[in-house]
Amino acid sequence: MQRLKLYMAILGLSSASFMQAQTVKWISTTENDVWHEQRLKMGSRQCQSPTLSMGDASDGVELKAWGTTFNELDWDAFLMLTRDEQDEIMHALFAPDGDLRFTRGRISMNCNDYGRSWYSCDEVQGDLELRYFNIDRDKTSIIPLIRAAQKYNPDLGFWISPWSPPSWMKINNNYPVISRGKDTADPRIDYLLFSPAEGMDDDDVKLHAERKGEFPRRLATQDYFIQDPRYLQAYANYFCKFIDAYAEQGVPIDMVIYQNEAYSYTLYPGCAWTADGTVRFNRDYLAPTLRSRHPEVKLYLGTFNTNRLDYVERILSDEGLRKSIDGIAFQWEGREILPDIRRQYPHYSYICSESECGNGSMDWKAGEHTFFLISDNMGNGVDEWYNWNFILPKEGKSNWGWKQNALIEVDPETRTFRYTPEYFAVKHFTRYVAPGSKMVGYAPRTADSNVMALAYVTPEGNHVVVAGCFEDTAKEVCINAGKKSLNVTLQPHSFNTFVW
Repeated sequence: MQRLKLYMAILGLSSASFMQAQTVKWISTTENDVWHEQRLKMGSRQCQSPTLSMGDASDGVELKAWGTTFNELDWDAFLMLTRDEQDEIMHALFAPDGDLRFTRGRISMNCNDYGRSWYSCDEVQGDLELRYFNIDRDKTSIIPLIRAAQKYNPDLGFWISPWSPPSWMKINNNYPVISRGKDTADPRIDYLLFSPAEGMDDDDVKLHAERKGEFPRRLATQDYFIQDPRYLQAYANYFCKFIDAYAEQGVPIDMVIYQNEAYSYTLYPGCAWTADGTVRFNRDYLAPTLRSRHPEVKLYLGTFNTNRLDYVERILSDEGLRKSIDGIAFQWEGREILPDIRRQYPHYSYICSESECGNGSMDWKAGEHTFFLISDNMGNGVDEWYNWNFILPKEGKSNWGWKQNALIEVDPETRTFRYTPEYFAVKHFTRYVAPGSKMVGYAPRTADSNVMALAYVTPEGNHVVVAGCFEDTAKEVCINAGKKSLNVTLQPHSFNTFVW
C-alpha cells in the first residue's frame, strides 16, 4: 500500500482521483431529457475499430476561451426579466462555477444588425480629428449589459470589430453596402460594388439560408471605405479612441479585428473591402497605430466569411501583413477553408469569431447544427469560439426583419424565459472543457456515420470527450484512451459529455 501511495504521489494523483479514473461521468441531452447524468466504467482494453483514439496532449491545440457577443437587442430582451432572473442568467453564462463559463466577450464598434438602429461613435461629417467621438450610445445598453456579466466574472476579456465605419468614411455615405433594406441607401449607386459593366442582381446578396457553393459569388471590385490616407489614419485612430473610452468604463479590450464579414454585401451595416484595401489598412495604418498607442492589444485578421481560398491566400501572401497580425478569425463559409489556411500558417492562433445565427426557430435542429459547428471548428484547430446573440425574444427578429437564434429565448408576453437546445449544445463543451485544455482527438462526421467526437485533456489532467449522435437510431461508439477504452451506446439525436 505504501508503494502505491508513493507511486501516486510521483504522478501527482490523490487516492480519490485514482479511484475516479476508473469511473466515467456521462452527461447526455436529448430533446426531451436535458443534462441527464449517470456513471459507467472504462473498458480494460482498447477497441479494434475505435470511433476516436485520444492522442498526446503535448501536441494538442490549447483552448484559450469560450465567449459570446454583447448586442443592443440582447439588452432589450434582458430588461424584460426580473432582477432575480437576470442574475440567474448571468451566473449561468459567465460565473466560473456556472453552466457555460464564458471568459471573453465580443463587442461591435459602432452599430451592427442586432442594434436598435444604425449609429456610429462619430457621425460628424469630415471630423478626421475625431473631436466629436463618443460612446454615449453604448453607455445606455452595451456597457450595462457587460457590467451585468462582470458582476459574475470581473476578469472577462473583450475584443472588438466594426460592422460599418461611420457612414461619412464610406464611398456610398451610408451604413449598408447596398439598398435592398429598409434604409435610405440610394439604389442608383449600388453599381459601385462591382464593375459598372457587370451590374448586380439579387443572387449576389442572398441571405444566409440561401447561400450555397462559392461565397460570395462575386467579389467587390472596390473598397467601400474611402482609401484616402487621411481617412485610413483617422479610422486607425478611431479604434484606439474606442479602446480608451471603453477602458474608462472598466471594459478592457485586448484584441482588434478590422471588419466583420467583409464579404457579405449587406443591406444592414457592413463594409466591402478588396484584398488590396485589406492589406493596406491593416499593414500600413491599423497595425502601426496599435503598436504605438496600444502595444498590449493584439491584431487579428478577419473576419473571413468567405470560402474563396485563393482570395484569402492572396491577402496572406503579403509578408508585411503577416508580420503585423497575431491570429486569424473565421466564421460562416470561412470555416470551410480553415484547415487549408492553418496548414499553411500553423503558427497563428485561429478563432471562430461568430457561430451561425440560425433562423429564429430556436429548436432542436438548431441545437444540433450548433453542436456540429463547435465540433468542426474546434476539431480543425480553433482555440477560441464565440456565440452570437445569447438572449433574444421569441423568433429573435432584428429591426430590419431577419430572424435569428439565441441561447436563451424570452417570451415578451409572459416575460418568462427558457434555455434553448443551443444553450445545452454549448454547455456540453464549455462546462468541462476549460481554458488551458488541450485537444487530443477529433472524429468528424463521415458519409457512413452521423456521429462526431472531440477529446480534450484539462489543465488538471482530466479527460473530456464530447460526442454528438445525429442518427435516427442508437449508435455504438468506442473511444480509446491509453490502454483502456470507453464503450457506450449513444441515444439517437443526442449530445454527450464524458469526464474522467
